[in-house]
Amino acid sequence: MLRKKLFGECIGTATLVGTVVGSGIMATNLSSDLGIDLLINTVATVFILYILITLLAPISGAHFNPLVTAIAYFRKELALPHATLYVISQILGGLLGTVLANLMFEHPAFEPSQHLRNGAHLLLGEVIASAGLIFIIFLALKQGIDKKIPRLVAAWIGAAYFFTSSTSFANPAVTIARSLSDSFSGIDISSVPAFIAAQIVGATLGYAGFKQLTSKSKSGK
Repeated sequence: MLRKKLFGECIGTATLVGTVVGSGIMATNLSSDLGIDLLINTVATVFILYILITLLAPISGAHFNPLVTAIAYFRKELALPHATLYVISQILGGLLGTVLANLMFEHPAFEPSQHLRNGAHLLLGEVIASAGLIFIIFLALKQGIDKKIPRLVAAWIGAAYFFTSSTSFANPAVTIARSLSDSFSGIDISSVPAFIAAQIVGATLGYAGFKQLTSKSKSGK
């Protein structure tokens, strides 16, 4: 059973990253307009998120994201060994997705990105994107509308691609994987640690906000 879950996380993250990177490369091949490139990248990502979460949630929970897995561990929904294997599967899957996308478009399998993403404004964007993602997922679970999570997550990420300064990475495994694509969707490896730190801060704030909204006061109100 665990093997199936890990395979689901690996193949799901690989498909997600392959879509993000592949659509980014295709977008720049088709247009030199950054707005059009972002739109193409967004549409592809939204569609694949809906598909993957819908199909793989019953198998692995469809985390595809160490932030979600870490909070599941914090909530005692996953034991530490299982959570660790989930994260490893997500990272390996993300790397596989990047390699396959690169090869599809005749790029080197490993092509370190030169796309620097530095600045406090971009990190703030990652905090917001990650906070919103975690808040939405766990609030939906709390409200018993988990069947709507595929649409809710896809909608949030699609919106955040456009309204956040960072274009919403919101996922450490995806961030690491995208450092190996020197394309529209890539990120220079030197920018990765700060992005991941911002994502962790955002996830923490998002979960804290969820708890604040849903916890009962001592009076029961």
